[in-house]
Amino acid sequence: MTVSRKTLCAVYGVIALLALIGTWGHNIAYLDRGFVGANQAFWSDTLANPASRSITADIFFFGLAVFVWMVLEARRLGIRGVWLYMVFGILIAISVTVPIFLIIRERALAASERSSAAGHLHSLDVVGLALFSLGVVAYAVIALLRAS
Repeated sequence: MTVSRKTLCAVYGVIALLALIGTWGHNIAYLDRGFVGANQAFWSDTLANPASRSITADIFFFGLAVFVWMVLEARRLGIRGVWLYMVFGILIAISVTVPIFLIIRERALAASERSSAAGHLHSLDVVGLALFSLGVVAYAVIALLRAS
């Protein structure tokens, strides 16, 4: 199955939107403390237990690898403002800004390659991605329901 760049950009947009809801549905709990107090409380809570420390370290190292790739890819494709994606990734959520960067990347590739095809997926790829997506969305929903 051929995936068009337009479809891929729509998928990235949905991921960014769901990531914004999934992260800020929890982050708003900190906002009554002001910017500094919210950050102190948030980062302190990431150290609360082994699970929170593990997932935070995992996200940080994943983010570092992605940031290196983003800077190199931005330079290769002439995408401006790559450092803004990284700053907003830290301030808002990396899961929001990386898909937005990927949309901009796809647009840059479409302009340079003049191809509407972003790639090809096998049937099992589609099934695997769909199942993984359902798992991610299910976790986000469960986490948001627990927060209320």
